[in-house]
Order: sequence, then C-alpha cells, then structure tokens
Amino acid sequence: MPPFFVNITFSTYVIHILAGNINRLLAKNKARWCRNPLFKGVAKVCIANFYRGINICNFYVIIDFILDFKRGIAMNISMASWNVNGLRACMGKGFMDFLTNNDFDLIGLQETKMMQEQANFEFPGYHQYWNSAEKKGYSGTLVLSKEKPLSVSYGMNIDEHDKEGRIIALEFEKFYFITVYTPNSKRELLRLAYRMEWEDAFRAYLHSFNKPVVVCGDLNVAHKEIDLKNPKTNVKNAGFTPEERAKMTELLGSGFVDTFRHLYPDKTDAYTWWSYMGQARTKNVGWRIDYFLVSESLKDAVREANIYPEVMGSDHCPVSIRLE
Repeated sequence: MPPFFVNITFSTYVIHILAGNINRLLAKNKARWCRNPLFKGVAKVCIANFYRGINICNFYVIIDFILDFKRGIAMNISMASWNVNGLRACMGKGFMDFLTNNDFDLIGLQETKMMQEQANFEFPGYHQYWNSAEKKGYSGTLVLSKEKPLSVSYGMNIDEHDKEGRIIALEFEKFYFITVYTPNSKRELLRLAYRMEWEDAFRAYLHSFNKPVVVCGDLNVAHKEIDLKNPKTNVKNAGFTPEERAKMTELLGSGFVDTFRHLYPDKTDAYTWWSYMGQARTKNVGWRIDYFLVSESLKDAVREANIYPEVMGSDHCPVSIRLE
C-alpha cells in the first residue's frame, strides 16, 4: 500500500480512537469539563496541529472527528424534576444545595405556589421560565435551563386548562422538554371528572409536537401496585383510582416510556411522595407519582433514572434522568 494511503488509514484510526475515548468519558459523566465549548475549540486546534502536514485528506477526518465529538455531547444531558410544594419554603430547606451539588442541565419544578415577582431568586448559570397560577399561592411551574431554548410556550392553549400554571414547554434542537403539574382529583374525588378531561387534552397536546418529547413532573398517579406501599387500601383514593391509572396506561400506550420502570421494572419501595402524617417518610410508606416520560424514540438514550429520597425540603423528593 502506498505511504499516502497508509498515512490516511493510520490517522483515521487514531482520530476515531480518540473520538471513542472522549465519548466514553462523556457517557460516564466523569469529565463534565469536556462539554465546555472552550474545550471543544482547544481539542479542534490540537488535533489539527497534531496531524498538520500529513496530507490535506486528513482535513476531512478531523471534521468527522469534530462531528463525532459534537454528537457525543449533544444528548449527554442531565435533567431533574421536583415538586417543591412551595418554592419559597423549599429555598430555605436546602433547594440551592441540591441544585449546585448536582449540576443538572434542565430542572422542572412543580407547585411553586408563587409568582416570579414575589421574590428575587437567583439561579446562577440558569435561564428561568415561570408559569404561575392566576390564584396566588397555588400550583405553578418553573423550568431552569442552562441552555437558552429555541422557543418557550406555556399551557395547552386551552383556556379551561391554562389558568393554574401547570405546563411549560421548552424547545431544543432535538427534543422538547415539558414540565407538568397534573391536577389532583382531590378528596372524595371531587375533581376526578375534570381530571379525566385534562388527561385527554394533555395526551393530545403531547402528540402535537414535531420532535421527541421529554415530560417530567408530578403526574399525581401511582400507575401500578408496585408504585405505592399500600395499594389495596388506596384503590378508591385520589392518585390510585382505576380511572386515573387507566389514563396513565393510555398515555404510555400512545408512544411514551416511563423511564424509571424502563430501567428498573421490578424495583420496590421506590417512592417520590410521602404524607406528612404518621411518620410516613421515616417508615417509607410512600407513592411514586413523580415521573420522567420520554417518547419511544428516546427510550434507548436513557442511561440513568434516579430518585433522591434523602433530599428533604418538600413532601416530594426530586427525580432525575440522564440521556446520552
């Protein structure tokens, strides 16, 4: 084989080895500095200089490496969700510690119970997107994003469903990130009929997007018996009625995946909400009602799905996923 082709083959091999190693580092999330734009620029210059003078054909190999690198970081995204049950209260109970210690790219919060102008909260490194209820001190959602989205929308554009600040959608290059606070059916199921209307409207809303969807939030339903401590005694209670569970089954059957159950189909005692009564949290008598759902097309990108029962500050605990 002529030396010219030997050089091309060898350089191609070495560069793709480098690309593979970097992508593996990113996948393991052990080198978050690799995701910094400055590092990408430095990597490009170093590689270009390393192969300078071999031959012009290697320019295309270097470009291929850079594209591989960018593809490797494009979906290396960590996301969290937390029903904070009042953001002002949670801020005084360790919210910022959780935020700074975990360095999530996207965070969806539910039940903020406030309007943005009621406090001057700063979340360094994050863009803030608020959707507050018309009624003060009730419901509300907030998304924190390191990357500025392509677009942001609020609610489903259905007046009867959009007065309580329950939905925020952020558009990114490859997916939509949606946080939602699903209405509770209330004691004695006073709001169950409305909840059924909401479920149908929300499912149609999720199917209106032209990209894959990541949905996070308090969906106010324990889908299966494995998702709460005492299923038998809660069948007629809000959050575990046959009607609510059937709507969740219908939603998942329409093209969405429960990420936690996708990775841990048989894991028990994994809960995200506990009553304040009867030392429920201490005894781990809980419900799993906080979720990350993803479109079927994103299922294989899910690398982690975590629950943080040790994180206090609310009657719910945070949940997270990582997409690669």
